[in-house]
Amino acid sequence: MRPPVRPPLDGVRRSLERRRAEGEGAPRDGFVRESFSLPRSDARVKAREWFDRWPKQAYWTAIESWREMPGDVIEFTMRRLPTAD
Repeated sequence: MRPPVRPPLDGVRRSLERRRAEGEGAPRDGFVRESFSLPRSDARVKAREWFDRWPKQAYWTAIESWREMPGDVIEFTMRRLPTAD
Protein backbone atom coordinates (compact mmCIF):
# COMPACT_ATOMS: atom_id res chain seq x y z
CA MET A 1 0.00 0.00 0.00
CA ARG A 2 1.44 3.36 -0.98
CA PRO A 3 1.12 6.59 1.00
CA PRO A 4 -1.66 9.00 -0.01
CA VAL A 5 -0.80 11.63 -2.59
CA ARG A 6 -0.91 15.24 -1.40
CA PRO A 7 -3.42 17.45 -3.20
CA PRO A 8 -2.07 20.31 -5.33
CA LEU A 9 -1.76 23.54 -3.36
CA ASP A 10 -1.82 25.94 -6.31
CA GLY A 11 -5.33 27.20 -5.47
CA VAL A 12 -4.42 27.87 -1.85
CA ARG A 13 -1.23 29.66 -2.89
CA ARG A 14 -3.12 31.89 -5.35
CA SER A 15 -5.75 32.70 -2.74
CA LEU A 16 -3.11 33.68 -0.17
CA GLU A 17 -1.26 35.84 -2.70
CA ARG A 18 -4.50 37.58 -3.72
CA ARG A 19 -5.50 38.29 -0.09
CA ARG A 20 -2.05 39.62 0.75
CA ALA A 21 -2.10 41.87 -2.32
CA GLU A 22 -5.52 43.22 -1.28
CA GLY A 23 -4.28 43.92 2.24
CA GLU A 24 -6.41 41.27 3.90
CA GLY A 25 -3.51 39.79 5.87
CA ALA A 26 -4.40 41.67 9.03
CA PRO A 27 -6.54 40.01 11.69
CA ARG A 28 -10.28 40.54 11.16
CA ASP A 29 -11.27 40.76 14.80
CA GLY A 30 -12.37 44.41 14.84
CA PHE A 31 -9.44 45.74 16.88
CA VAL A 32 -7.28 48.72 15.93
CA ARG A 33 -3.58 47.97 16.35
CA GLU A 34 -0.52 50.19 16.28
CA SER A 35 3.09 49.13 16.81
CA PHE A 36 5.86 51.22 18.35
CA SER A 37 9.59 50.88 18.91
CA LEU A 38 10.67 53.38 21.58
CA PRO A 39 13.16 53.80 24.42
CA ARG A 40 11.79 52.33 27.65
CA SER A 41 10.75 55.65 29.24
CA ASP A 42 9.06 56.87 26.04
CA ALA A 43 7.32 53.50 25.65
CA ARG A 44 5.77 53.89 29.10
CA VAL A 45 4.57 57.39 28.23
CA LYS A 46 3.07 56.19 24.92
CA ALA A 47 1.26 53.28 26.59
CA ARG A 48 -0.10 55.63 29.28
CA GLU A 49 -1.35 58.01 26.53
CA TRP A 50 -3.28 55.14 24.95
CA PHE A 51 -4.84 54.07 28.24
CA ASP A 52 -5.76 57.69 29.08
CA ARG A 53 -7.24 58.40 25.64
CA TRP A 54 -9.02 55.05 25.22
CA PRO A 55 -9.88 53.68 28.69
CA LYS A 56 -9.46 49.93 29.09
CA GLN A 57 -12.98 49.42 30.43
CA ALA A 58 -14.65 50.98 27.35
CA TYR A 59 -12.24 50.18 24.51
CA TRP A 60 -10.60 46.97 25.79
CA THR A 61 -7.26 48.73 25.38
CA ALA A 62 -4.31 46.40 25.95
CA ILE A 63 -0.65 45.91 25.22
CA GLU A 64 -0.98 42.98 22.86
CA SER A 65 2.71 42.06 22.68
CA TRP A 66 6.09 43.48 23.61
CA ARG A 67 9.78 42.63 23.58
CA GLU A 68 13.05 44.19 24.66
CA MET A 69 15.46 45.21 21.93
CA PRO A 70 19.14 46.10 22.29
CA GLY A 71 19.83 49.53 23.73
CA ASP A 72 16.91 49.48 26.21
CA VAL A 73 14.37 49.89 23.38
CA ILE A 74 10.92 48.33 23.76
CA GLU A 75 8.98 47.17 20.72
CA PHE A 76 5.28 46.78 21.47
CA THR A 77 1.84 46.63 19.89
CA MET A 78 -1.18 48.38 21.39
CA ARG A 79 -4.71 47.14 20.68
CA ARG A 80 -8.13 48.74 21.19
CA LEU A 81 -11.66 48.69 19.85
CA PRO A 82 -12.40 51.45 17.31
CA THR A 83 -15.43 52.73 19.28
CA ALA A 84 -16.96 52.27 22.69
CA ASP A 85 -20.55 51.13 23.10
